[in-house]
Amino acid sequence: MQQSEYDAVVVGSGPNGLAAAIAMQQAGLSVLLVEGKETIGGGLRSAELTLPGFVHDICSAIHPTAVISPFFSSLPLAQHGLQFIYPEVAAAHPFDDGSAAVLKKSIQETAQLLGSDEQTYLQLLQPLVKDLPQLAPDILGPLRFPKHPLVMARFGLNALTSATFLAKRFHTQKARGLWAGMAAHAIQPLSNLTTSAIGLVLLAAGHAQGWPVPVGGSVAIAKALAAYFVSLGGKIETNFYVQKLNQLPPSRAVLLDVTPKQLLDIAGDQFSALYKWQLQHYQYGMGVFKIDWALDGAIPFTAAECRQAGTVHLGGTFEQIAAGEKATAAGQHVQQPYVLLAQQSLFDTSRAPQGKQVAWAYCHVPNGSQQDMTDIIENQVERYAPGFKKLIIGRHTMHTAQMQAYNPNYIGGDINGGIQNIQQLYTRPALRWSPYKTSARGVYICSSSTPPGGGVHGMCGFHAAKRALRDVFDIKL
Repeated sequence: MQQSEYDAVVVGSGPNGLAAAIAMQQAGLSVLLVEGKETIGGGLRSAELTLPGFVHDICSAIHPTAVISPFFSSLPLAQHGLQFIYPEVAAAHPFDDGSAAVLKKSIQETAQLLGSDEQTYLQLLQPLVKDLPQLAPDILGPLRFPKHPLVMARFGLNALTSATFLAKRFHTQKARGLWAGMAAHAIQPLSNLTTSAIGLVLLAAGHAQGWPVPVGGSVAIAKALAAYFVSLGGKIETNFYVQKLNQLPPSRAVLLDVTPKQLLDIAGDQFSALYKWQLQHYQYGMGVFKIDWALDGAIPFTAAECRQAGTVHLGGTFEQIAAGEKATAAGQHVQQPYVLLAQQSLFDTSRAPQGKQVAWAYCHVPNGSQQDMTDIIENQVERYAPGFKKLIIGRHTMHTAQMQAYNPNYIGGDINGGIQNIQQLYTRPALRWSPYKTSARGVYICSSSTPPGGGVHGMCGFHAAKRALRDVFDIKL
Protein backbone atom coordinates (compact mmCIF):
# COMPACT_ATOMS: atom_id res chain seq x y z
CA MET A 1 0.00 0.00 0.00
CA GLN A 2 1.34 3.42 -1.01
CA GLN A 3 2.20 5.61 1.97
CA SER A 4 0.23 8.84 2.22
CA GLU A 5 2.29 11.95 1.58
CA TYR A 6 -0.34 14.07 3.35
CA ASP A 7 -3.16 13.29 5.74
CA ALA A 8 -5.54 15.37 3.66
CA VAL A 9 -5.60 17.26 0.37
CA VAL A 10 -8.04 20.12 -0.24
CA VAL A 11 -8.83 21.07 -3.83
CA GLY A 12 -9.76 24.74 -4.39
CA SER A 13 -8.79 27.80 -2.36
CA GLY A 14 -12.06 29.69 -2.11
CA PRO A 15 -13.30 30.60 1.38
CA ASN A 16 -14.65 27.08 1.92
CA GLY A 17 -11.51 25.33 0.70
CA LEU A 18 -9.40 27.57 2.92
CA ALA A 19 -11.70 26.93 5.89
CA ALA A 20 -11.55 23.16 5.36
CA ALA A 21 -7.76 23.22 5.10
CA ILE A 22 -7.42 25.31 8.25
CA ALA A 23 -9.78 23.09 10.28
CA MET A 24 -7.88 19.95 9.24
CA GLN A 25 -4.51 21.55 9.98
CA GLN A 26 -5.75 22.82 13.36
CA ALA A 27 -6.55 19.21 14.23
CA GLY A 28 -2.86 18.36 13.91
CA LEU A 29 -2.93 16.82 10.42
CA SER A 30 -0.61 17.51 7.51
CA VAL A 31 -2.66 19.25 4.82
CA LEU A 32 -1.98 20.25 1.22
CA LEU A 33 -4.21 22.90 -0.40
CA VAL A 34 -4.10 22.97 -4.21
CA GLU A 35 -5.40 25.79 -6.45
CA GLY A 36 -5.78 25.72 -10.22
CA LYS A 37 -5.03 29.40 -10.74
CA GLU A 38 -1.84 31.36 -10.13
CA THR A 39 -3.30 32.97 -7.02
CA ILE A 40 -5.47 31.69 -4.17
CA GLY A 41 -8.91 33.00 -3.28
CA GLY A 42 -11.68 31.59 -5.49
CA GLY A 43 -14.39 34.25 -5.19
CA LEU A 44 -12.08 36.31 -2.95
CA ARG A 45 -9.88 38.01 -5.50
CA SER A 46 -9.20 41.64 -6.40
CA ALA A 47 -7.38 43.12 -9.40
CA GLU A 48 -6.91 46.23 -11.55
CA LEU A 49 -9.59 45.27 -14.05
CA THR A 50 -10.09 48.69 -15.65
CA LEU A 51 -7.27 51.21 -15.26
CA PRO A 52 -3.98 51.27 -13.30
CA GLY A 53 -4.54 52.14 -9.65
CA PHE A 54 -8.21 51.07 -9.62
CA VAL A 55 -8.62 47.91 -7.52
CA HIS A 56 -11.80 45.95 -8.21
CA ASP A 57 -13.29 42.94 -6.45
CA ILE A 58 -13.68 40.33 -9.17
CA CYS A 59 -16.40 38.36 -7.41
CA SER A 60 -17.56 38.97 -3.83
CA ALA A 61 -17.32 42.49 -2.43
CA ILE A 62 -19.23 43.08 0.83
CA HIS A 63 -19.05 40.51 3.62
CA PRO A 64 -21.80 40.46 6.28
CA THR A 65 -21.67 36.66 6.67
CA ALA A 66 -17.89 36.66 7.13
CA VAL A 67 -18.19 38.57 10.41
CA ILE A 68 -21.03 36.46 11.81
CA SER A 69 -19.36 33.19 10.79
CA PRO A 70 -18.60 31.17 13.95
CA PHE A 71 -15.51 29.67 12.29
CA PHE A 72 -13.98 32.80 10.77
CA SER A 73 -14.71 34.72 13.97
CA SER A 74 -12.63 32.19 15.89
CA LEU A 75 -9.51 32.79 13.79
CA PRO A 76 -6.81 35.44 14.47
CA LEU A 77 -7.17 36.96 11.00
CA ALA A 78 -6.41 40.51 12.12
CA GLN A 79 -2.95 39.27 13.13
CA HIS A 80 -2.48 38.24 9.51
CA GLY A 81 -3.35 41.61 8.01
CA LEU A 82 -7.15 41.57 7.68
CA GLN A 83 -8.85 44.90 8.38
CA PHE A 84 -12.54 45.62 7.94
CA ILE A 85 -14.19 49.01 7.49
CA TYR A 86 -17.86 49.30 8.44
CA PRO A 87 -19.85 51.92 6.48
CA GLU A 88 -22.28 53.85 8.69
CA VAL A 89 -25.04 52.93 6.23
CA ALA A 90 -24.62 49.22 5.50
CA ALA A 91 -27.14 49.26 2.66
CA ALA A 92 -29.48 51.78 1.06
CA HIS A 93 -32.50 51.32 -1.18
CA PRO A 94 -33.51 54.35 -3.27
CA PHE A 95 -36.90 55.11 -4.82
CA ASP A 96 -37.97 57.19 -7.80
CA ASP A 97 -39.22 60.02 -5.58
CA GLY A 98 -35.68 60.67 -4.34
CA SER A 99 -36.15 59.03 -0.95
CA ALA A 100 -34.38 55.91 0.33
CA ALA A 101 -34.69 53.23 2.96
CA VAL A 102 -31.51 52.35 4.85
CA LEU A 103 -29.98 49.59 6.93
CA LYS A 104 -27.93 51.06 9.78
CA LYS A 105 -26.19 49.38 12.71
CA SER A 106 -28.83 50.84 15.03
CA ILE A 107 -32.06 48.90 14.71
CA GLN A 108 -33.94 51.84 16.22
CA GLU A 109 -32.60 54.32 13.66
CA THR A 110 -33.43 51.95 10.82
CA ALA A 111 -36.96 51.35 12.10
CA GLN A 112 -37.72 55.02 12.78
CA LEU A 113 -37.23 55.82 9.10
CA LEU A 114 -39.90 53.29 8.10
CA GLY A 115 -42.85 55.38 9.28
CA SER A 116 -45.89 53.32 10.24
CA ASP A 117 -43.87 50.12 9.82
CA GLU A 118 -41.50 51.04 12.66
CA GLN A 119 -43.02 48.70 15.25
CA THR A 120 -43.46 45.85 12.77
CA TYR A 121 -39.78 46.06 11.88
CA LEU A 122 -38.70 46.13 15.51
CA GLN A 123 -40.93 43.17 16.40
CA LEU A 124 -39.47 41.18 13.52
CA LEU A 125 -35.79 42.06 13.90
CA GLN A 126 -35.11 42.75 17.57
CA PRO A 127 -35.53 39.12 18.72
CA LEU A 128 -33.50 37.88 15.75
CA VAL A 129 -30.60 40.25 16.41
CA LYS A 130 -30.61 39.21 20.07
CA ASP A 131 -30.69 35.51 19.10
CA LEU A 132 -28.12 35.71 16.30
CA PRO A 133 -25.08 34.52 18.34
CA GLN A 134 -27.03 31.39 19.36
CA LEU A 135 -28.56 30.95 15.89
CA ALA A 136 -25.45 31.35 13.76
CA PRO A 137 -23.96 27.87 14.33
CA ASP A 138 -27.28 26.24 13.37
CA ILE A 139 -28.34 28.40 10.42
CA LEU A 140 -24.80 28.26 9.03
CA GLY A 141 -24.63 24.49 9.09
CA PRO A 142 -26.25 21.22 8.02
CA LEU A 143 -29.70 20.04 9.04
CA ARG A 144 -29.47 18.70 12.57
CA PHE A 145 -31.21 18.99 15.91
CA PRO A 146 -30.46 22.60 16.91
CA LYS A 147 -28.46 23.47 20.00
CA HIS A 148 -31.12 26.04 20.86
CA PRO A 149 -34.39 24.54 19.57
CA LEU A 150 -36.74 27.26 20.80
CA VAL A 151 -34.57 30.00 19.32
CA MET A 152 -34.34 28.09 16.02
CA ALA A 153 -38.10 27.51 15.97
CA ARG A 154 -38.74 31.22 16.46
CA PHE A 155 -36.45 32.00 13.51
CA GLY A 156 -37.90 29.23 11.35
CA LEU A 157 -41.47 30.48 11.64
CA ASN A 158 -40.51 33.47 9.52
CA ALA A 159 -37.46 32.14 7.66
CA LEU A 160 -39.25 29.24 5.98
CA THR A 161 -41.85 31.53 4.42
CA SER A 162 -41.55 33.28 1.09
CA ALA A 163 -40.37 36.88 0.96
CA THR A 164 -43.66 37.71 -0.77
CA PHE A 165 -45.62 36.34 2.18
CA LEU A 166 -43.53 38.14 4.79
CA ALA A 167 -43.77 41.40 2.82
CA LYS A 168 -47.48 41.49 3.66
CA ARG A 169 -46.53 42.50 7.19
CA PHE A 170 -45.21 45.81 5.84
CA HIS A 171 -47.33 48.60 4.37
CA THR A 172 -44.94 51.43 3.52
CA GLN A 173 -42.99 51.66 0.28
CA LYS A 174 -39.74 52.03 2.21
CA ALA A 175 -40.13 48.93 4.36
CA ARG A 176 -41.35 46.77 1.50
CA GLY A 177 -38.58 47.98 -0.81
CA LEU A 178 -35.87 47.48 1.81
CA TRP A 179 -37.17 43.96 2.39
CA ALA A 180 -37.22 43.17 -1.34
CA GLY A 181 -33.61 44.25 -1.77
CA MET A 182 -32.52 41.99 1.08
CA ALA A 183 -34.54 38.96 0.03
CA ALA A 184 -33.41 39.24 -3.60
CA HIS A 185 -29.93 38.16 -2.48
CA ALA A 186 -31.50 34.67 -2.56
CA ILE A 187 -31.27 34.82 -6.40
CA GLN A 188 -34.64 33.20 -7.02
CA PRO A 189 -38.28 34.29 -7.27
CA LEU A 190 -39.37 36.02 -4.07
CA SER A 191 -42.47 33.81 -4.03
CA ASN A 192 -40.28 30.76 -3.30
CA LEU A 193 -40.34 29.28 0.18
CA THR A 194 -37.31 30.10 2.38
CA THR A 195 -36.48 33.32 0.50
CA SER A 196 -37.23 35.11 3.77
CA ALA A 197 -34.28 33.34 5.42
CA ILE A 198 -31.52 35.16 3.54
CA GLY A 199 -33.24 38.54 3.90
CA LEU A 200 -33.64 38.11 7.65
CA VAL A 201 -30.07 36.96 8.16
CA LEU A 202 -28.67 39.89 6.16
CA LEU A 203 -30.75 42.42 8.11
CA ALA A 204 -29.81 40.85 11.44
CA ALA A 205 -26.13 40.73 10.46
CA GLY A 206 -26.26 44.42 9.58
CA HIS A 207 -27.60 45.30 13.01
CA ALA A 208 -25.39 42.87 14.91
CA GLN A 209 -22.09 43.57 13.18
CA GLY A 210 -22.49 45.57 9.95
CA TRP A 211 -21.68 44.91 6.29
CA PRO A 212 -17.91 45.33 6.13
CA VAL A 213 -15.52 46.28 3.34
CA PRO A 214 -12.09 44.59 3.58
CA VAL A 215 -9.21 47.06 3.26
CA GLY A 216 -7.33 46.43 0.02
CA GLY A 217 -10.03 44.30 -1.56
CA SER A 218 -11.76 41.00 -0.91
CA VAL A 219 -8.46 39.28 -1.65
CA ALA A 220 -7.34 40.47 1.80
CA ILE A 221 -9.64 37.86 3.38
CA ALA A 222 -8.11 35.08 1.31
CA LYS A 223 -4.57 36.28 2.06
CA ALA A 224 -5.24 36.35 5.80
CA LEU A 225 -6.78 32.87 5.77
CA ALA A 226 -3.89 31.50 3.71
CA ALA A 227 -1.29 33.16 5.94
CA TYR A 228 -2.89 31.64 9.04
CA PHE A 229 -3.04 28.20 7.37
CA VAL A 230 0.64 28.37 6.45
CA SER A 231 1.51 29.56 9.98
CA LEU A 232 0.02 26.31 11.25
CA GLY A 233 2.28 24.30 8.94
CA GLY A 234 -0.08 23.90 5.99
CA LYS A 235 1.20 23.83 2.42
CA ILE A 236 -0.29 25.58 -0.64
CA GLU A 237 0.40 24.78 -4.29
CA THR A 238 -0.98 27.03 -7.04
CA ASN A 239 -1.18 26.36 -10.80
CA PHE A 240 -2.37 22.86 -9.87
CA TYR A 241 -5.58 22.31 -11.85
CA VAL A 242 -7.23 19.04 -10.87
CA GLN A 243 -9.10 17.12 -13.55
CA LYS A 244 -8.92 13.67 -11.94
CA LEU A 245 -8.28 12.44 -8.41
CA ASN A 246 -5.24 10.44 -9.51
CA GLN A 247 -3.38 13.72 -10.12
CA LEU A 248 -3.27 14.29 -6.37
CA PRO A 249 -0.54 12.99 -4.06
CA PRO A 250 -1.55 10.09 -1.81
CA SER A 251 -3.65 11.07 1.22
CA ARG A 252 -6.24 9.59 3.53
CA ALA A 253 -8.88 12.21 2.75
CA VAL A 254 -9.65 14.53 -0.17
CA LEU A 255 -11.96 17.53 0.20
CA LEU A 256 -13.12 19.27 -2.96
CA ASP A 257 -14.28 22.88 -3.07
CA VAL A 258 -16.20 22.29 -6.32
CA THR A 259 -19.84 22.01 -7.42
CA PRO A 260 -21.55 18.76 -8.53
CA LYS A 261 -20.68 19.26 -12.20
CA GLN A 262 -16.93 19.34 -11.55
CA LEU A 263 -17.22 16.68 -8.84
CA LEU A 264 -18.64 14.28 -11.41
CA ASP A 265 -15.82 15.09 -13.84
CA ILE A 266 -13.11 14.65 -11.22
CA ALA A 267 -14.35 11.63 -9.28
CA GLY A 268 -17.55 10.38 -10.93
CA ASP A 269 -16.06 7.00 -11.83
CA GLN A 270 -15.70 6.25 -8.12
CA PHE A 271 -19.27 7.08 -7.13
CA SER A 272 -22.28 4.82 -6.70
CA ALA A 273 -24.98 4.93 -9.38
CA LEU A 274 -27.45 6.58 -6.98
CA TYR A 275 -25.02 9.30 -5.90
CA LYS A 276 -24.08 10.02 -9.51
CA TRP A 277 -27.77 10.28 -10.42
CA GLN A 278 -28.37 12.77 -7.62
CA LEU A 279 -25.43 14.92 -8.69
CA GLN A 280 -26.57 14.83 -12.31
CA HIS A 281 -29.98 16.17 -11.26
CA TYR A 282 -28.62 18.96 -9.07
CA GLN A 283 -30.19 22.31 -9.97
CA TYR A 284 -28.26 25.50 -10.67
CA GLY A 285 -29.93 28.89 -10.37
CA MET A 286 -29.91 32.22 -12.14
CA GLY A 287 -26.61 33.68 -13.30
CA VAL A 288 -25.22 37.19 -12.99
CA PHE A 289 -23.94 39.84 -15.36
CA LYS A 290 -21.28 41.90 -13.60
CA ILE A 291 -19.75 45.33 -14.23
CA ASP A 292 -16.81 47.09 -12.58
CA TRP A 293 -16.37 50.81 -13.15
CA ALA A 294 -13.53 53.25 -12.77
CA LEU A 295 -15.18 56.59 -12.03
CA ASP A 296 -14.14 60.23 -12.11
CA GLY A 297 -15.95 60.82 -8.82
CA ALA A 298 -18.53 59.45 -6.41
CA ILE A 299 -21.87 58.23 -7.80
CA PRO A 300 -24.26 61.22 -7.55
CA PHE A 301 -27.26 59.46 -6.05
CA THR A 302 -30.26 61.73 -5.59
CA ALA A 303 -30.89 60.25 -2.13
CA ALA A 304 -28.15 61.42 0.25
CA GLU A 305 -28.34 58.15 2.19
CA CYS A 306 -27.12 56.25 -0.88
CA ARG A 307 -24.02 58.42 -1.03
CA GLN A 308 -23.09 57.13 2.45
CA ALA A 309 -23.80 53.43 1.83
CA GLY A 310 -21.39 50.61 1.18
CA THR A 311 -24.09 48.70 -0.69
CA VAL A 312 -27.02 50.04 -2.71
CA HIS A 313 -29.94 47.91 -3.91
CA LEU A 314 -31.49 49.28 -7.09
CA GLY A 315 -34.81 48.11 -8.43
CA GLY A 316 -37.59 50.26 -7.02
CA THR A 317 -40.60 48.87 -5.21
CA PHE A 318 -41.17 45.39 -3.85
CA GLU A 319 -43.54 44.69 -6.72
CA GLN A 320 -40.99 45.78 -9.36
CA ILE A 321 -38.21 43.66 -7.88
CA ALA A 322 -40.44 40.62 -7.37
CA ALA A 323 -41.69 40.82 -10.96
CA GLY A 324 -38.14 41.16 -12.30
CA GLU A 325 -36.81 38.19 -10.34
CA LYS A 326 -39.75 36.03 -11.43
CA ALA A 327 -39.25 36.94 -15.10
CA THR A 328 -35.50 36.34 -14.95
CA ALA A 329 -35.98 32.92 -13.35
CA ALA A 330 -38.35 32.12 -16.22
CA GLY A 331 -35.59 32.87 -18.75
CA GLN A 332 -36.33 36.50 -19.62
CA HIS A 333 -34.04 39.55 -19.63
CA VAL A 334 -35.75 42.48 -17.92
CA GLN A 335 -35.19 46.13 -18.73
CA GLN A 336 -35.18 47.38 -15.13
CA PRO A 337 -33.59 44.56 -13.14
CA TYR A 338 -32.65 44.36 -9.49
CA VAL A 339 -29.07 45.63 -9.35
CA LEU A 340 -26.76 45.03 -6.41
CA LEU A 341 -24.14 47.80 -6.31
CA ALA A 342 -21.13 48.32 -4.03
CA GLN A 343 -19.02 51.47 -3.72
CA GLN A 344 -16.03 50.27 -1.72
CA SER A 345 -13.67 53.17 -2.46
CA LEU A 346 -15.91 55.63 -0.59
CA PHE A 347 -14.60 53.95 2.56
CA ASP A 348 -11.37 52.26 1.50
CA THR A 349 -9.21 54.89 -0.19
CA SER A 350 -6.66 52.27 -1.26
CA ARG A 351 -9.04 51.16 -4.00
CA ALA A 352 -8.67 54.16 -6.34
CA PRO A 353 -6.40 57.15 -7.09
CA GLN A 354 -7.13 60.34 -5.14
CA GLY A 355 -10.34 61.99 -6.30
CA LYS A 356 -11.45 58.88 -8.22
CA GLN A 357 -13.73 56.00 -7.27
CA VAL A 358 -14.52 52.40 -8.13
CA ALA A 359 -17.94 50.76 -8.20
CA TRP A 360 -19.06 47.15 -8.55
CA ALA A 361 -22.46 45.88 -9.64
CA TYR A 362 -24.34 42.93 -11.00
CA CYS A 363 -27.84 41.98 -12.02
CA HIS A 364 -29.45 38.57 -12.25
CA VAL A 365 -29.87 36.98 -15.68
CA PRO A 366 -31.02 33.56 -16.93
CA ASN A 367 -28.46 30.83 -16.29
CA GLY A 368 -25.98 30.69 -19.17
CA SER A 369 -27.06 34.05 -20.66
CA GLN A 370 -24.49 35.86 -22.77
CA GLN A 371 -26.61 38.95 -23.36
CA ASP A 372 -24.78 42.23 -22.76
CA MET A 373 -26.58 43.97 -19.88
CA THR A 374 -24.22 46.95 -19.69
CA ASP A 375 -26.68 49.59 -20.91
CA ILE A 376 -29.51 48.13 -18.88
CA ILE A 377 -27.51 48.18 -15.63
CA GLU A 378 -26.10 51.65 -16.28
CA ASN A 379 -29.57 52.98 -17.07
CA GLN A 380 -30.77 51.56 -13.76
CA VAL A 381 -27.96 53.36 -11.89
CA GLU A 382 -28.67 56.58 -13.84
CA ARG A 383 -32.33 56.27 -12.81
CA TYR A 384 -31.34 56.96 -9.20
CA ALA A 385 -28.13 58.91 -9.85
CA PRO A 386 -28.52 61.33 -12.78
CA GLY A 387 -25.11 62.14 -14.22
CA PHE A 388 -23.59 58.77 -13.32
CA LYS A 389 -22.73 57.82 -16.90
CA LYS A 390 -20.64 60.96 -17.39
CA LEU A 391 -18.33 59.82 -14.59
CA ILE A 392 -17.37 56.51 -16.22
CA ILE A 393 -13.71 56.48 -17.30
CA GLY A 394 -13.21 52.72 -17.37
CA ARG A 395 -15.40 49.64 -17.50
CA HIS A 396 -14.97 45.86 -17.22
CA THR A 397 -17.86 43.45 -17.83
CA MET A 398 -18.41 39.71 -17.39
CA HIS A 399 -21.37 37.70 -18.69
CA THR A 400 -22.22 34.29 -17.28
CA ALA A 401 -19.89 32.30 -19.55
CA GLN A 402 -17.01 34.60 -18.66
CA MET A 403 -17.86 34.24 -14.95
CA GLN A 404 -17.71 30.46 -15.31
CA ALA A 405 -14.47 30.60 -17.30
CA TYR A 406 -12.97 32.70 -14.52
CA ASN A 407 -14.27 30.47 -11.71
CA PRO A 408 -15.45 26.98 -12.73
CA ASN A 409 -17.72 26.87 -9.66
CA TYR A 410 -19.95 29.55 -11.23
CA ILE A 411 -21.89 27.19 -13.47
CA GLY A 412 -23.88 29.27 -15.95
CA GLY A 413 -23.00 32.33 -13.87
CA ASP A 414 -24.60 30.91 -10.70
CA ILE A 415 -22.51 32.41 -7.89
CA ASN A 416 -24.32 30.45 -5.14
CA GLY A 417 -23.16 26.98 -6.16
CA GLY A 418 -26.72 25.96 -7.02
CA ILE A 419 -30.18 27.33 -6.31
CA GLN A 420 -30.91 27.56 -2.57
CA ASN A 421 -34.60 26.70 -2.76
CA ILE A 422 -36.58 24.55 -0.33
CA GLN A 423 -35.62 21.38 -2.23
CA GLN A 424 -31.89 22.07 -2.00
CA LEU A 425 -31.53 24.15 1.16
CA TYR A 426 -30.31 21.25 3.30
CA THR A 427 -30.05 18.42 0.78
CA ARG A 428 -27.42 20.07 -1.39
CA PRO A 429 -25.82 18.43 -3.31
CA ALA A 430 -27.59 15.13 -2.56
CA LEU A 431 -29.97 13.59 -0.04
CA ARG A 432 -27.58 11.84 2.36
CA TRP A 433 -27.04 11.41 6.10
CA SER A 434 -24.11 13.81 5.67
CA PRO A 435 -24.24 16.15 2.64
CA TYR A 436 -20.44 16.54 2.74
CA LYS A 437 -19.67 12.84 2.39
CA THR A 438 -19.66 11.40 -1.13
CA SER A 439 -20.25 7.74 -1.88
CA ALA A 440 -16.50 7.25 -2.40
CA ARG A 441 -14.46 6.41 0.68
CA GLY A 442 -12.36 9.34 1.90
CA VAL A 443 -13.76 11.81 -0.66
CA TYR A 444 -15.73 14.86 0.54
CA ILE A 445 -17.31 17.94 -1.03
CA CYS A 446 -16.80 21.21 0.85
CA SER A 447 -18.12 23.90 -1.52
CA SER A 448 -21.13 26.24 -1.41
CA SER A 449 -23.04 23.36 -3.03
CA THR A 450 -23.30 22.00 0.53
CA PRO A 451 -25.13 23.55 3.51
CA PRO A 452 -25.38 26.36 4.37
CA GLY A 453 -24.76 27.44 0.76
CA GLY A 454 -23.40 30.60 -0.82
CA GLY A 455 -21.64 33.43 0.96
CA VAL A 456 -18.20 34.14 2.35
CA HIS A 457 -18.43 32.38 5.71
CA GLY A 458 -16.33 29.22 5.31
CA MET A 459 -18.91 27.13 7.13
CA CYS A 460 -19.36 24.63 4.27
CA GLY A 461 -15.65 23.92 4.44
CA PHE A 462 -15.60 23.79 8.23
CA HIS A 463 -18.46 21.27 8.41
CA ALA A 464 -16.99 19.12 5.64
CA ALA A 465 -13.67 19.04 7.50
CA LYS A 466 -15.48 18.17 10.73
CA ARG A 467 -17.15 15.22 8.97
CA ALA A 468 -13.88 14.01 7.41
CA LEU A 469 -12.03 14.30 10.71
CA ARG A 470 -14.62 12.13 12.43
CA ASP A 471 -14.93 9.54 9.65
CA VAL A 472 -11.30 9.12 8.61
CA PHE A 473 -9.23 10.21 11.60
CA ASP A 474 -11.62 9.57 14.52
CA ILE A 475 -11.19 13.21 15.63
CA LYS A 476 -14.20 15.08 16.96
CA LEU A 477 -14.32 18.89 16.86
